Amino acid sequence: MPAIFLYRVFLWLYRAVAFCLMPFSPKITKWVKGRRYGWKQWSALLTAARQLHTGPVIWMHASSLGEFEQGSPLLSAIHQQYPKALLVVTFFSPSGYEVKKHYSGAHCIGYLPFDGPVAAKRFVAMVQPDLVLWVKYDYWYFTLNAIHDQKVPLLLVSAMYRSNQPFFKWYGGMHRKMLGYFTHFFVQTTEAAVLLSTVVSKEKMTTSGDTRFDAVVAVLQHWHGNPLIEQWIADTQWVIVAGSTWPSDEEKMVHYSKTYPQVKWIIAPHNIDETDIADSKVLFPNAICYSQLTKSKATPDKNVLIIDNVGMLKYLYKYGQICYIGGGFTGDGVHNVLEAAVYSKPVIHGPEYSKYAEAIALEENGGSQIIETALELEALLQKWIAEPETLSRMGHTAGQFVQQYSGATQKVMNYIQANRLLTNDTNC
Repeated sequence: MPAIFLYRVFLWLYRAVAFCLMPFSPKITKWVKGRRYGWKQWSALLTAARQLHTGPVIWMHASSLGEFEQGSPLLSAIHQQYPKALLVVTFFSPSGYEVKKHYSGAHCIGYLPFDGPVAAKRFVAMVQPDLVLWVKYDYWYFTLNAIHDQKVPLLLVSAMYRSNQPFFKWYGGMHRKMLGYFTHFFVQTTEAAVLLSTVVSKEKMTTSGDTRFDAVVAVLQHWHGNPLIEQWIADTQWVIVAGSTWPSDEEKMVHYSKTYPQVKWIIAPHNIDETDIADSKVLFPNAICYSQLTKSKATPDKNVLIIDNVGMLKYLYKYGQICYIGGGFTGDGVHNVLEAAVYSKPVIHGPEYSKYAEAIALEENGGSQIIETALELEALLQKWIAEPETLSRMGHTAGQFVQQYSGATQKVMNYIQANRLLTNDTNC
């Protein structure tokens, strides 16, 4: 089949380019090395885990950190329902694996082996899953084919589709074949389900919503404070939390942060390697990094705090009266608006958000506002600060929006139980 041949060529080029770029990118180096030593690691992990967890094996794959957070409520629900189950998590990207490699809610965590007919069959045979959960996307032909060949139930969770994707084009035969490997689709929106129904039987899909709503609700329920940051913002009337920011976001904030030093900013850049953090500090001369704050004996007289670690952000939005979500000036689009909205905070972000149903819906419901320039951001902040009742109303709308659309996890669990995909015997 020509498409399969071209896919093999793509895989070879992908790996070759990754090897060539290793000297120039720590992230790519981790991606390559993680797979180079992956087989020994997987063998040791699975052997040890099977001695402790004798129930069914559930394998969840997430491309990166965002997709993992999307799928984590489902992992928690499965663990609660089937306490003896063995939970396996794979990542494609180092940005997910490096942050979650010690996650206590799963028993085996590692990189998904690079796609190929031999590697895929070997990995599926090694894991021996009873159920596979694929979060949102990251379609790898040989891996999905190997799961299907072993007749393992394969569920796609929180799926989203757009008409410009290959599945719906004349040349997308191989992509449509991959869709055929899934047992059932849990789709985020009615519009995406209607589109998917043009290539997949309606009986194989459920419009479930997005499990990210459940993920952020869980964070809210288990929120814990940070005394160090609470001390830093003490007696500060206005705090703005800006999460997952890119340089194109931060450039919009610089003038305001210098002009109104009485307003404090907590900024968590999307990339936190040394170069990116150094660039952020150049933009914000009156800034201190969180790692420096932990070593400071006195509260520093700075109005910008740069978060130079991963994992804290989802708990920090609670400290802001206003929240800014980055990514809205990049090609990939805005990051997770729900992490801020769940705290009943009004949200600001850039104009690139058309790929994300939750961002569109939040804006349509009145819980967020879009800005395109630094001047627009400054005008909006000044307006909201002068009109606290507007701020309160938008925040309430944002919080209600998240609560209204939670519950996708339970729909997936209902399907698993109704179809007895995991047996309910004493080994569970």
